[in-house]
Amino acid sequence: MEIQWGQPVVLIAPKDGNIEHICTIEKARYWLRRKWPVSDGARTTALAQVESAMDCMSPVEDARRAFLVAATSAGFAPGAAM
Repeated sequence: MEIQWGQPVVLIAPKDGNIEHICTIEKARYWLRRKWPVSDGARTTALAQVESAMDCMSPVEDARRAFLVAATSAGFAPGAAM
């Protein structure tokens, strides 16, 4: 079962301009763990928030906010949702 977290988060990669749509909390977790370009405090916080929300210990909105902060910190530009 995937957990939808509202409107997809659209990210534009800093180096190659690739566009990624993050539609579920599971995909956010995968990206933070496997595809994130930097390992900094914002990423660590976002990963903790995402995993907490997946365990129903905190609101999904908090995880989404932390993910967006981490994306900005990593150099991703926001894209428009389709």
